[in-house]
Amino acid sequence: MVPFAYFTIIVTSIFILISSLPPPSAAAPTGHQRQPPFKKIYAFGDSFTDTGNTGSATGPSGFSHVSSLPYGCTFFHRPTNRYSDGRLVIDFVAQYLSLPFLPPYRRHKAGPDSTSPGVNFAVAGSTAIKHSFFVRNNLTLNITPQSLGTQLVWFDKYMEAQGYCRAPRSRQCRAAMDEALFWVGEIGANDYAYTVGSSVSRDTIQRLAIKSVTGFLQALLTKGAKYVVVQGLPTTGCLPLSLTLTPADDRDALGCAATVNRQSFRHNLLLQSTIHQLRTQFPHSVILYADYWNAYRTIMKNAAAYGFQEPIKACCGSGGGPYNFDIFGACGSPLSSSCPDPSKYINWDGVHLTEAMYKAVSELFINGTFSHPPFKYLLSRKASAGGLS
Repeated sequence: MVPFAYFTIIVTSIFILISSLPPPSAAAPTGHQRQPPFKKIYAFGDSFTDTGNTGSATGPSGFSHVSSLPYGCTFFHRPTNRYSDGRLVIDFVAQYLSLPFLPPYRRHKAGPDSTSPGVNFAVAGSTAIKHSFFVRNNLTLNITPQSLGTQLVWFDKYMEAQGYCRAPRSRQCRAAMDEALFWVGEIGANDYAYTVGSSVSRDTIQRLAIKSVTGFLQALLTKGAKYVVVQGLPTTGCLPLSLTLTPADDRDALGCAATVNRQSFRHNLLLQSTIHQLRTQFPHSVILYADYWNAYRTIMKNAAAYGFQEPIKACCGSGGGPYNFDIFGACGSPLSSSCPDPSKYINWDGVHLTEAMYKAVSELFINGTFSHPPFKYLLSRKASAGGLS
C-alpha cells in the first residue's frame, strides 16, 4: 500500500494542475444592467477562481491536464486554463454585471489599459498562508509558491502600472478603488490539504489562514476598497478527493466526509467573525460574505431540483465506482474519460466543480439568500454612490 504521506503529496498536486493556453476572448456581456455598475472587477483566490495565472506544468503522471480537452469543453469548446468544463463563479458574476471575462494577471498586457474589465489574480494551488510556512515544514513540492500575499503584491504592481495609485491616497487612487468590485474567492482549502497526514495541526492551519485572510482584507480596505465580496470555503468534504481519502465511516447526512466538512464550517465561522469586525473598522465599505458552504449544501440536499443526477461522482475521471476518482488516473490522463453531459454532475474532476454547479452557486449568491448582506444591497449602495446612470 502506498504510504499516506505520499498520497498527500500527489493529491495536493491536483490542486495545482497548470496550463499554458492564452485566455479566451471576452464574451458578450449577458448581465441585467443597461450600464455596468462597476467598471472593473479584481478577483483573488485559488483554482476555483483562477482563469489562467498558472504556468506550464504537468501532473504526477507526466501529462498536461487542464491544457487539454475535456477541460473547457462545455462553453469555450477548448481548454482555457479554467479548472472546469466551462465557466467559473467569477465568470457568471462578470456576465451578470455586464462585464467581459477577467483576464488573468500573468497574461495581461503590461502598461496602462483603460479598456480592461479588471484583472484576475487568483492562482491554482494558492494558499492563504505564506508559502514559506509550508517549505519550513516540508509540506510542499514548491510548484506553486503563490499565496494571498503574492496576489496582493501583484495587485499593487498592477495599480502602479496603470498609474492609479502611485500616490496611495490620491483622488485618482480613490476613484479607481471606488469603481471596482473586489471579489475574494474561496481560499484556504489548499492550506488544509497540504497538511493532511502531517504533524501540523488543523487548529494551527486555521489560525494562520484566518490571520492571513484578515491581513489581506485589511490591506485592501485600507487602500480604499469600498465593495468587497468574500467567499467562504465550500463543503469540501463532498469532493471525491476527500471521500477517497477518508474512512467509509466518516460520513455526514449528505454522504460527505464529515470531518472535512466540519473543518470548513469552523473555518467559515471564524471568517465571518473577522468580516464582522472589519465592517466596524471600515464602516464606509460594503463587505459581503458569500456563504459557499451553505449554498453548496443546499444544492446537495436538493440535487434533482437543480438538475443534477450525480451529486458526488466525478464527471471526468477514472475507476468508476461511487466516485469515479483515482489520483493516478485524474481527468485528462490516458486512463480517464468524461461523462457525455457534465450539466448532470456537480463534480467535474474530483477536485473542482462543473460549470453547471458554478452557475447554480453563483445564482444563489447573486439572486438567492446566501450572500450577507444580499448582493442586491451591494449594488444599491454602489448605485446610490453614483455607480449607475
